[in-house]
Amino acid sequence: MSVAPPPSATPCVATSPQGGGLERFLKILSVLGCINSAAAEAIEPPLGLPPVPAAVAGTPAMRKLGEKLFFDRGLSANGALSCAMCHIPAQGLASNQSARSIGMEGRSLRRNAPSLYNVVFKKFLFHDGRETDLAAQVWGPLLAADEMGNSGIGPLIARLRADADYGPLFEAAFPGEGATMMTLGRAVAAYEASFLRGGGRFDRAVYGGERAALTPEEWRGYELFIGKAGCAVCHLIGPETALFTDQSWHNTGVAFGFEATVGKRLVQLAPGIFQNVDIAAVGLDQPGAPNDVGRFEITNAPADRWAYATPMLRGVSESSPYMHDGSLTTLAKVVEFYDRGGGANPSLDTKIRPLNLTAEEKAAIVAFLEAL
Repeated sequence: MSVAPPPSATPCVATSPQGGGLERFLKILSVLGCINSAAAEAIEPPLGLPPVPAAVAGTPAMRKLGEKLFFDRGLSANGALSCAMCHIPAQGLASNQSARSIGMEGRSLRRNAPSLYNVVFKKFLFHDGRETDLAAQVWGPLLAADEMGNSGIGPLIARLRADADYGPLFEAAFPGEGATMMTLGRAVAAYEASFLRGGGRFDRAVYGGERAALTPEEWRGYELFIGKAGCAVCHLIGPETALFTDQSWHNTGVAFGFEATVGKRLVQLAPGIFQNVDIAAVGLDQPGAPNDVGRFEITNAPADRWAYATPMLRGVSESSPYMHDGSLTTLAKVVEFYDRGGGANPSLDTKIRPLNLTAEEKAAIVAFLEAL
């Protein structure tokens, strides 16, 4: 495995919908984010990854500022949450603590925190693919009432401008501009662009000609992945690079496997601090799945009901639990789910079908995934 890291850790993506005025604002921001990119400095990608867009990667000063912003709890309305509390460096840039993310005041969100390895290459962000610009995307969680909880752009920018620590960092990254909605978004995006996962054993074996980099079982898993199991139909592997995604979305039927939550849930209150919470006592024990119909919420197209973005798979062994709702806790359970043909429903993607894999074949696929 090879990770081309930022100065220390990871990037920020959220899970709540946005729309209306915020959606229009994000479109404007995505245009503004292309301005003043002449000073951008390229980030060298490891083996197996495509070039990193220089306009997003920005400069070292932008990435340094973005790192501070990413870990700063002061970006949340109550000073309790940071991006890094859902996207944890030691947990595959995701969160292993809970099936669905924990937001403002301990609220359980609708979706699982996705891994952010190689997020700079994603054409569609969030599980429903509603955002297409990394610099604009950060404002989604910042302004979502159940995530970072900011009431508006102005109050957050005002807090940053009043913070003496941020003044020199914004000036170094964006001379003469200071803290604005645009510079904040560009800084976080630049930091996110630096967290790359590639150059590992898979890449050395497939792209570097080092066949011994994978074990015989892992090679068998690779052959099944691109062959009998059909995984590579959606998790694409190219001739020179592999992002393991078709940059699209599919209904696999996982949304139909929801079970009512009962008892206690381990909740992360702060980095390294956990508490078993009686979910009935905090109103989180309602039966039935939270209302979530996937990409249909964005397009209103019947074919998009319960469809979610195809995730990238680099470092996937680190980022359990899996699926948009965190309902599958291990890679073995994920493979078993697909071997059964997903979850039956009226809009099931035609690519999803029973695979009839043997126990040995399932184990080989898991071994291959663990090698990514």
